[in-house]
Amino acid sequence: MTTAASEVPSFLVERMANVRRRRQDRRGMDGGVLKSRIVTWEPSEEFVRNNHVINTPLQTMYIMADLGPYGKLGYKKYEHVLCTLKVDSNGVITVKPDFTGLKGPYRIETEGEKPELWKYTIDNVSSLAHREEEEREQRVFKDLYGRHKEYLNSLVGTDFEMTIPGTLRLFVNGEVVSAQGYEYDNLYVHFFVELPTTNWSSPDIQQLSGVTQTCATKSLGMDKVAYFSYPFTFEASFLHEDESDDALPEWPVLYCEVLSLDFWQRYRVEGYGAVVLPATSGSHTLTVSTWRPMELGTVAELRRFFIGGSLELEDLSYVWIPGTFKGERLSRFGLRTETTGSVTFRLHCLQQSRAFMESSSLRKRMQSVLDRLEGFSQQSSIHNVLEAFHRARRRMQEARESLPQDLVSPPATMVS
Repeated sequence: MTTAASEVPSFLVERMANVRRRRQDRRGMDGGVLKSRIVTWEPSEEFVRNNHVINTPLQTMYIMADLGPYGKLGYKKYEHVLCTLKVDSNGVITVKPDFTGLKGPYRIETEGEKPELWKYTIDNVSSLAHREEEEREQRVFKDLYGRHKEYLNSLVGTDFEMTIPGTLRLFVNGEVVSAQGYEYDNLYVHFFVELPTTNWSSPDIQQLSGVTQTCATKSLGMDKVAYFSYPFTFEASFLHEDESDDALPEWPVLYCEVLSLDFWQRYRVEGYGAVVLPATSGSHTLTVSTWRPMELGTVAELRRFFIGGSLELEDLSYVWIPGTFKGERLSRFGLRTETTGSVTFRLHCLQQSRAFMESSSLRKRMQSVLDRLEGFSQQSSIHNVLEAFHRARRRMQEARESLPQDLVSPPATMVS
């Protein structure tokens, strides 16, 4: 049974149109067809206000020259822009390129059958500004710089965390770059940072260790190199408490262990290494040479090749000076080792301390950051006393505000 179009009720026609429109919208979403314009050529004031578009009104003027040959003037290809002048709503004029001054003239080289070289200069021949105009210009610049300063302050905010006096915060953004010179393929690096037990600390959630991905090596000259590009970051703090102690404090140590993994998921220790973190801020590239324990005889090498596994250190800090060592001399006599490859680290170190805010004359007499930290223990105690005083005063004010007004201020009849 068919129905003519004229007999279809109006509400059915409207419903069918809505269904067709939803299907088209769904088809546009599924097919990746954009239903909105990417570029708005004529934005309205409401559009600019909602999208926070910076729209500074400018007036632009071009100074142009027609460098066409005789008889061919008026063609667009021979027109060249000599100078661009822009004036904004604040009255600031921008000239590009700048006035010639003591520099040589600007050059324009034309192309064609007979190339030509044109030279021109841009000079400021306007009369000198009056004092009122110079003052108005200075006010404009001052207002402009003030707005820029407020903008930078809004980006930084007021929650900038400062260190307490006598404390040095160390931020390290590092990268395990590569490992080279090892016997087997499919290398990965296990690394960790050991902080000295005295005066050093790190946040509880801070992770001081990591493991890179397994990376196949590639031939680079005579060596096989594995590129990891593995990033890591950590933070530590040093607190100088005893200013009578003239000895240099210990610095954190970076340990690394290089291992290889074969097709049968057997791993072998390829080398151990350690290096002291740089004591200066900036970018540093460190190459850590590694070694591994070895056994004498062919059986040990056959076991390493076929079965996997080899001699390992129970305590990785034995590569350097273990933190638990309390003696005067550390002896490794009897330990047989073999030199293996090397691991490259790239470290970007940042240091934060109130000692950097000292005057330049005093800073010149300081030899290092650690020396500048000396003498801050007294300031730290004063800082703690002031903090306790402010807390006590704040509690007194809160208690006074919570009391009834008749207890705080006496009645008028009792005042003589």
